[in-house]
Formats: sequence, C-alpha cells, structure tokens
Amino acid sequence: MSQMLNVHKTNWKNPQYRNRQLAGILFALPAILGFLIFVITPMILSFYYSLTDFSVFKEKTNFLGFENYRKLFDGTDPFFYQSLKATIYYVILNVPATIVFSFFLALLLNRNIKGRALFRGIFYMPSIVPVVASCMIWQYLLNPDLGLANSILRALGFSKSMWLYDEKTVIPTLVLTNLWNCGSTMVIFLAGLQNIPRQYYEAVDVDGGNGLHKLIYITIPMVSPVLFYNAVMCAITSFQAFDKAYILTEGGPNNASLFFSYLIYREAFANANMSVACALGWVLFVITGVCSVLLFKTSGKWVFHEGGSD
Repeated sequence: MSQMLNVHKTNWKNPQYRNRQLAGILFALPAILGFLIFVITPMILSFYYSLTDFSVFKEKTNFLGFENYRKLFDGTDPFFYQSLKATIYYVILNVPATIVFSFFLALLLNRNIKGRALFRGIFYMPSIVPVVASCMIWQYLLNPDLGLANSILRALGFSKSMWLYDEKTVIPTLVLTNLWNCGSTMVIFLAGLQNIPRQYYEAVDVDGGNGLHKLIYITIPMVSPVLFYNAVMCAITSFQAFDKAYILTEGGPNNASLFFSYLIYREAFANANMSVACALGWVLFVITGVCSVLLFKTSGKWVFHEGGSD
C-alpha cells in the first residue's frame, strides 16, 4: 500500500498525469454530487426523522429514540404486521410467477418462427404502457358484474370471481395483472438465451438428446446468471409494490392488499406521520437488503459461471 502511495505521489508531480486525474474527477463530480445530495442525504435525514416525532404540521420536533420502531413491532400499529404479511405473500407469488412466465415467453420468442420480431414487439409493448392507463383497463376487465373476465368464465361454465374485490383473490389478481407487463424481464431473458453458443445444442443432438435435455442441461445452467439477476430485481420491485395497489384497490378490500410501500405513503401523506413513515421505510430497506443478501449467498450453488468462480 505504501508503495502504491509513493508511486501516486511521484506521478502526481507530472502535470500531464495530474491534469488527467483532475479531468476524471470533474467529469465524475456531477454523478458523485447527485448521489450525495439526492440519495445519501435523504437517507440520513429519514433515519434521523424516524427517531423523532417529526410532522410537517408541528412546529417543534422531539427526539424519541427507537420509540417509533418499538410501536411498530410490539403491535401498537395495527397495520404493520398486516401490511408485512400482504407484502410477503405478494412477493412469494409474484417473483416465481414473473420469472417462469417471462422465461417461457423468451423461450418461445427465441425460436425461429415467422413474424418473430412482431411478436417480440407485441409482448414487450405492455411494459411501456403508463401504469395508470393499464390499471384502468384491468379495472374494467375485472369488474365482477360487467367485466370481460367474468363473461369469459360464465361462457366456459365457471362461476364468476370477485377478483380485486375479495380478500382471498385480490393479491393473486394483482400478480396476474403484473404478468401482463413483464416484457422487460422477457427481453433480458431473451438476450441471455441468444448468448448461448449454438454448438452446445448441436452436441446434445449428436448425443441423441431431446428438447428437454437441452433445456435442463444447457439452457437453464447457461442462462442462470440472467435468471439470478431477474430474480433479485423482481424481488426488490415486489417488496416495493405500490402503484397497482394504490390505483386498483387502495389497499383493500379490508386492507388485504395494504402493501408496505402503500402503508408508508398513507402514514406520510394521509396521516401526516412522517416519522412513522420514515421508520417504515427503514424497515423495508432492511428487509429488502436481507432478502438480497440471502439470494446472493445461495447463488453460488446454482448460478453457472462459464469462466469459473473464485
């Protein structure tokens, strides 16, 4: 380390080297300042406010320590565990469903079929539709009385479903609506599939293997890094789910879809409890971080690295 510092000090005396270093710092400075001002500073302030009784309508803010956190975990807040349960349930359903469905679509669209580019565009297009517009469409389709979904069920001889208006079906229904706009995840899978060398599949053909052998022994291992990336990103976004619960259900019925992010919004802007909202935000941050760490810890057992792992 001392040798590296000495080399750096020696090079710093060179005007050309010094100018290059200063130019690099200046080019990176906007990103560094943006990160410090818009990410690190709000995080520090939110943690401080979570230890107080801060509210925009109060003139004086009192320091409470970890009182807000204690009220969350000891059951004083009646919605904390309910929102935690709803969020975890949504994550457990949404992550596997999104990964499997997106991977299945990518497999289909990776085949040499006529009009492949058109189908890729069709399946990707919903992911760029504004969330509010797509939610309005789903609200019409899933109307228990006049919606197209129940009309199809009745035509097939099934009884109608309450979809978003029943505690038992609201979260599975939200997962179903989320599958409609998984085009970005599908595109990432498609990029991973196209990166698999063709000679691996040819070797399986030579050995007398079939499509299932190719999927299990070639496709899934080779695309496992992409699978891992999509799983991590999908888990993080699922923990932070907000928009569909806010637009379609408003946390209902009977708080069955009261996701954690929606509870934070409600405490901050409906109840004006900014300190409680900050505490909830930090709890969500810790939960998301622990989930990500667990995924990284287990990735070494099933994620394939072509160049080997250290």
